[in-house]
Amino acid sequence: MPARPFLTPDAGHIRQRRLDRMSDLLDTVRGLAKKTDSKILMVVLDGVGGLPLTPGTDTELGTARTPNLDALAQQSQLGLLELVGAGITPGSGPGHLSLFGYDPLKYVVGRGALSAVGIGVKLSSGDVAVRGNFATLGAGRLILDRRAGRPSDEKNVEIVAKLRAAIPEIDGVGVEIYTESEHRFVVVFRAPEGQPLGANISDVDPQVTGVEPGTATSGDPSSDRTAELVNTFVTRAEAALRDEPQVNGVLFRGYSDVPHFPSFEDAYQLKAACIASYPMYKGLASLVGMDVLPVEGHEDALDGKVKALRENWAKYDFFYFHVKKTDSTGEDGDFAEKVHKIEIFDELLPQLLELKPDVLAIVGDHSTPSKLKAHSWHPVPVLIHSDYGRRDAAQRYTEEEAARGSLGLRRGPDLMPLLMANALKLNKYGA
Repeated sequence: MPARPFLTPDAGHIRQRRLDRMSDLLDTVRGLAKKTDSKILMVVLDGVGGLPLTPGTDTELGTARTPNLDALAQQSQLGLLELVGAGITPGSGPGHLSLFGYDPLKYVVGRGALSAVGIGVKLSSGDVAVRGNFATLGAGRLILDRRAGRPSDEKNVEIVAKLRAAIPEIDGVGVEIYTESEHRFVVVFRAPEGQPLGANISDVDPQVTGVEPGTATSGDPSSDRTAELVNTFVTRAEAALRDEPQVNGVLFRGYSDVPHFPSFEDAYQLKAACIASYPMYKGLASLVGMDVLPVEGHEDALDGKVKALRENWAKYDFFYFHVKKTDSTGEDGDFAEKVHKIEIFDELLPQLLELKPDVLAIVGDHSTPSKLKAHSWHPVPVLIHSDYGRRDAAQRYTEEEAARGSLGLRRGPDLMPLLMANALKLNKYGA
């Protein structure tokens, strides 16, 4: 499989010119933000945007029975968000950064660092973190399942222990392997002193089945050694797992070194909390300075998240509340189950409304249509409920109704300023 192209110097200059032309909204908001007692709750229904299975039918949101969301939509402002740009399919990291007000074209972080930080791993300068998937490989190393049947966390721990024993280091570079959840794991290559590792490497994960895993190639001299480490790891991992019937391969994407972001609290004057179960999302929240709250129960159970929200309601100004399974079911291509997960959230919604947030946003970090079994470029529906919204034409929280809404089609980083304004947390700009 051909290696993924890297950003050329010319392309980099083009991107930088585009960024230079953009008004940095984050800096503008930083200068206007003020402390108030109002509270903002941002609910991210991961991958909630969808597509009809056949022309003329409804998306997952349109199919779901959602009386509580419908009633809320009739009292709210709706619109659509492009998280990165027209036609660009966002990863979860860029999608969330966009929702938090960080332009994803300017603030870039790899999935590896997000996952590593999310499970409490400290990265040092020169280290490289990599996000991995356990996979099922068939004859000729063809990928049969990129997620190895979504093994249990217990099976993940067992496989990670096997890999740790087989690959403690590679050519003098320390190798640390960690369980994330289900099919996901994290590898950290610890740079020897004075020999920093680069992270500009092509993916091993082709993100499709029926082909062989890719070979990691380097995009610059500082990353040459890292590419060799990755390829050696893949070879040794397959040897260590050859007797496993299902979890017998590894796929890598999302290489990253230590990222740095402006503080969320400094930018918005908000004391912010994250309520999430998956390590990657906790890692992203942690990197921007949110407090990550402990959540009881399995990641698919929302009761523990609601409990964490209630118990900490008085302590914070802003809450990021993450719901994962609307995305996982879309990636599995299970339209009916994604509809079911949306309906489960709808049943939960009254418990969130009981807290009476001054501003409530419901949004996705990207679309994951069951029809595509993957993230897509389609704009995500956004709902903003506050006492200061104008009358809206939308009647339901669906993609079609959101397109009729008063917010129109906006860029993802516009969301945080809108929430701040609806919470009366922004001073006037200029005289």
